Amino acid sequence: MKKIIALIVLVGVFSSFSTEKITWVAIGDSITYLNEHQNETGNRITKGYMTRVVEKLPHIEYINKGYNGWTAARIAEKIETLNLTKADVYTVFLGTNDWWGGRPLGTLADYENNAGYETLYGSFRIIIDKLRRLNPDAKIILMTPMQRVDFVYIANMKNNAYGSYKEKKGQMLGQFAEAINAIGKHEKLKVIDLYNTKRLSVKKLVKYKRLKDPQTGAYKNYAYPDFIDVPFNPETDEYPYPVESIAMTYDGLHPSDAGYEVITEKLVKILKKL
Repeated sequence: MKKIIALIVLVGVFSSFSTEKITWVAIGDSITYLNEHQNETGNRITKGYMTRVVEKLPHIEYINKGYNGWTAARIAEKIETLNLTKADVYTVFLGTNDWWGGRPLGTLADYENNAGYETLYGSFRIIIDKLRRLNPDAKIILMTPMQRVDFVYIANMKNNAYGSYKEKKGQMLGQFAEAINAIGKHEKLKVIDLYNTKRLSVKKLVKYKRLKDPQTGAYKNYAYPDFIDVPFNPETDEYPYPVESIAMTYDGLHPSDAGYEVITEKLVKILKKL
């Protein structure tokens, strides 16, 4: 009888540890926002990385602070209006829109000197300072942008962009990933380096892009990098990423279910140790 009571007590003790709630605020752009907006992907995803994380770690409760199309600069500029709350964990997943928007990268000195949101470095200083004011003991995890190929918005093909294989306004997306890694190192924060994750390499983002052959006018499936200079006309052409082309992204930029699962695995590896 004593053994049974002892066992019940032990089970109770372990249960109390396992059910201790952790609050997680996820700050980001559309890749974060889409977690609750699968309909905006043409239902090409079933769930985003936050839902997937809490399925694996049910003691974690998340708050989605993803803003469609936002840059780190805009997050920093609007930081006091976003109703961010005290949490145990914050993730910051930004940068791809700063690159595409031609926002200046800046230098680590911009971060150190709190130079403002005009540069990526300065923007991250504002964001991290805010999170530390909310909870000095919180775990802050930075996430670099993913690589990207040619993006075409499924709901409006006129909204499209070339990939990270070439520069935008003299800057490569890889430099933005390096900057976030440098900030993490400077602040001794965990960084999930998605840009340099092999499973998310530029060659693995889509199986192909379906475009008209310039010579024949017939549709043809072009694998990366063959599609880079093949013309695409959003006024007349079909959507270039049929369901069969989906790999780690469903549109060249935003993760597919498989892509979100890679992100989830990396987050869970860190969060399960909390």
